[in-house]
Amino acid sequence: FHEAMKRLDEIVTRLNASDLELEEAMDLFTEGTRLANQCETQLKDFETKVDAMMKQKDAANDGI
Repeated sequence: FHEAMKRLDEIVTRLNASDLELEEAMDLFTEGTRLANQCETQLKDFETKVDAMMKQKDAANDGI
């Protein structure tokens, strides 16, 4: 996740530069979109795991 976010930051910096050829910009945009989707999926997975852990904690506390 960290590496993907770092690469996304690099891509955004490059896309903000005005010296890119159209083809390079499109390639970077495509890569950035793929990485953003990958990060979103990972974040959703993390959120699901945290929610499950919190429910387990709450259930254990209710049993006390």
